Amino acid sequence: MSGGEGQAVARPGLSTAERLSGYTDAVFAVIITIMVLELRPPESSEFKAILGLWPTIISYIVSYIFIAIIWINHHYLMTYVDVPSPRVIWLNFAHLFFVSLVPFATAWMADTKLARAPVITYALLFVATDGMYNLFEIEIFRHSAKISKTKYKTTRRRSLAALAFFVTAAVLATIESWLGFGLICLALALHLRPDASARWRRRKTEPTD
Repeated sequence: MSGGEGQAVARPGLSTAERLSGYTDAVFAVIITIMVLELRPPESSEFKAILGLWPTIISYIVSYIFIAIIWINHHYLMTYVDVPSPRVIWLNFAHLFFVSLVPFATAWMADTKLARAPVITYALLFVATDGMYNLFEIEIFRHSAKISKTKYKTTRRRSLAALAFFVTAAVLATIESWLGFGLICLALALHLRPDASARWRRRKTEPTD
């Protein structure tokens, strides 16, 4: 059939990597929405009533930053993926499973004013989430020719350092919850910059005048 009404028009479809990124973005959006819905305003009309919500405010801010860091690192890490293997896809789902538990752990910690057991659980969730991210990262780098050996070693050292911080935070939380929570905040700083920046790679490959 050539031309005319009813002829199918070929349209480029999304690659598997784009679909994986799109699905992950949607999950992150839902998780943040759930956390926002957990926020409850004070019953009092006074500004000082906000101060009584300090556990909720602190817990929400830290969890929001954690999810933002995960998304940013995931976004740049996916720039190293051309065609994701089944293992990469399943590791991504496993990673999202632990991320999806962040609203629950955040709400429990906030409701108990950063009590020991909730903070320990919160820290262990960070360990599980970051541990799964490490496996996800390793699997992607193993099959990518886009990353240099130097960049690989630097990225892996930082990822393992962050994981060690989270493990230490979980241990310290068994002694004093504030120590564990404080170390979690410090560990987040290690992932503020993306592991795999596409912008850096573009600068290297762009022609110079």
